[in-house]
Order: sequence, then structure tokens, then C-alpha cells
Amino acid sequence: MKLQKNTLLALYSVLEFAARPDEHIPASEIAEKYGESAHHLAKVLSELVRARIVESVRGVGGGYRFIGNARRLTLLNVIVLFEDPAQELHPAPEEASATHDALARVFAEIDRIALATLGSVTIATLLKDIGRAGGPDEVADTAAESAEMA
Repeated sequence: MKLQKNTLLALYSVLEFAARPDEHIPASEIAEKYGESAHHLAKVLSELVRARIVESVRGVGGGYRFIGNARRLTLLNVIVLFEDPAQELHPAPEEASATHDALARVFAEIDRIALATLGSVTIATLLKDIGRAGGPDEVADTAAESAEMA
């Protein structure tokens, strides 16, 4: 499954905010950390605000703060804000065949497994994994590696 840039940016942002839930983090800090323009990030963050995952606070000392429930919020909850993961990834050719049907069944099962996995991994679980991997800065390192591969 290949996620869009906005979706990945949303996931990285949610993880950053959830790792520091008592702080208001400026969008510029997140944008700089992930090598993205603040203008582009603002569009992503506004969707997270609308979904009541983060809140926006204006003024001095303002920024964004995680207000979701990290133990209940899953990767899939964030992903569906930006794309339709149930969209058929492997459309049928104009003339279906037994070969296509067999492959379609396999791909459909893979898609079901991927959706089930994304729906079962919570933000809290990822934060624990990030902590074991090397702390909060590991989120940025992973993002940079993902950007280089894209």
C-alpha cells in the first residue's frame, strides 16, 4: 500500500503531537523537521483539527496539541481522513479471465489484511515502538528515510 504524501505527513504529525501531549507545538517546527512547507502542512493540520485529533491554539505560545485518545486512535483512523483505503487497488481488465480472478482474490485478501492491521495499530502502540527504537527523534529519522524512498 502506497500512501499519499499528505497522509504520511498527517501520521508523522499525529505521532509528534501525541509524543508531547502537554505541549503546543508550532506547525513550523513540524514542517522544518519533515522538510515540508508550513503552508502545505497547514492544510493537513486543518483536517486533523476538523477530525478533533489535534487542537489549534493561536498567539504567543500557541501551536497544535494532541487531543485524541492515543490508545484508541488507529493508523486507519488517520488514513481515512486523507484517502480511501478500501478503494480497489487492482481494477479488473476490460476482459476478465480466470487468471485475473485468481489474482484479484489474492489481492483482495492482502488488502483486507492490510486494512485490519492498520485498524489494529494504535498511536499509543507506535509511540511505545518509537521509544524502544530510539526516542522521539526517531520519528523524524523514519520520515526522512521514507521521503528519500518515495
